[in-house]
Amino acid sequence: MATGHRSTELIGFLHGLTRQALPDKTVIKARQCLLDALGCGLFGSLQPWSRILVDDVASEQSAGNCTVIGNGMRLAAPAAALCNGLSIHGYELDDLIASSIIHPAAAVIPAALAAGEAHEASGETVLLGIVAGYEAMHRLAVAMGVTPSRQGFHVTSLTAPVAAAAAAAKVMELDIAQTTSAIGIAASAASGIKAFATGHGGGMTKRLHLGRGAEAGVRAAQLAKRSFSGPPYALDGKFGLLELFGRDTAAPERLTEGLGSTWAIEDIWFKVYPICGWIQSVVQILSDMREDRTYSAADIAAVRVGVSSYAAANNGNPAPVDTMGAQYSIPFCAALALLGNPQDPTEYGEARLNDPRMRELQSKVSIHVSDAAEAVYPAKFAAEVELELASGDVMRMAVPDCRGTPADPCSDAELERKFLILAGKVLPEADARALVRLVARFDELPDIREITRLVGSQRAGN
Repeated sequence: MATGHRSTELIGFLHGLTRQALPDKTVIKARQCLLDALGCGLFGSLQPWSRILVDDVASEQSAGNCTVIGNGMRLAAPAAALCNGLSIHGYELDDLIASSIIHPAAAVIPAALAAGEAHEASGETVLLGIVAGYEAMHRLAVAMGVTPSRQGFHVTSLTAPVAAAAAAAKVMELDIAQTTSAIGIAASAASGIKAFATGHGGGMTKRLHLGRGAEAGVRAAQLAKRSFSGPPYALDGKFGLLELFGRDTAAPERLTEGLGSTWAIEDIWFKVYPICGWIQSVVQILSDMREDRTYSAADIAAVRVGVSSYAAANNGNPAPVDTMGAQYSIPFCAALALLGNPQDPTEYGEARLNDPRMRELQSKVSIHVSDAAEAVYPAKFAAEVELELASGDVMRMAVPDCRGTPADPCSDAELERKFLILAGKVLPEADARALVRLVARFDELPDIREITRLVGSQRAGN
């Protein structure tokens, strides 16, 4: 039925999505996203914020059969999605889409897996849910425009509940009215502010944003299945998300632009470093400049970094006090690229934060707005760096985008290596490699519990 609302067309498309409609490369990308998310979730499950949340949820005695990643516990679907969403987003390692500035995996995949386990879904059904969730999240974010970010909202968090609801509704095979209600219900859970990025200590809250979004989406789908109704035009209607958050940059037409011919999941960016996306190019350049050399802080005279105006304004904290702050700080990450191993997630903890050599080098990092980076932001995260050594030698390098993006994608071998490193912190190597093989044929699995059984196991002592 024609309504004049682009959201009606989008929801109808996602509801009717079939495996036959997906290009092979889209299916391959969805498998890659799943593998990357599972690795991020396994490593994230070891972090204190994940353990705090799991302990709190466990105290409520939530009953269910859905897996908590890296833990032997089974919970109800919304609770499992909450814990797994936080773990996947737990260390700035999860995927993102640059043009919409969102982290879809940590909202969509825990919702799809929880709904899939609760309803004994096949791999193909869950894969369709993953693709639908990525599509919904990206399209909603670009339709909002840049106003939410400028106002201090976390766009990933704003769009996560709707994306998770779209994924869960697809996996649960809701009818079109139920799917519309699920998305309408989930829209009222849109929230999330970027107080974590102000330079005063980020705390643990950002990591919770994706868990809460995944939880809200699954709950909305479950309610809709029981005939709990939601507003049909909560995305682009009066008082909808686009009007309230997008305001002057809202573009409802982008909800359906290229629908069925372009796929959000194909634009995914897999992170090489466990840090904010805007900083990846800077660290990549400095790592390339360093090669296998060993520097001390005294060897470096100055590090001059050129980035977008957004990164310059939001990522310049010269002396972060916690892990979240470190992962968002250009001075810290630049210093780590020259003195340590920026690919190692453990390098962003107290030892480096309190290292006087790091602090000395952080003070030598200056940041300016690069015209080249500004021209392509946010579609690309370009950067330029000038490294001046104490000897007087100067190195200069620029990149138009960073490793792992569609412009410079990671190979299957690189993604597998990242997964095995992360998963190996929790699982025996044999189980980690078995997961790689299972995910490679995920859409052929009759029951996704072949996979969730493995990610729910843990090393003794964890």
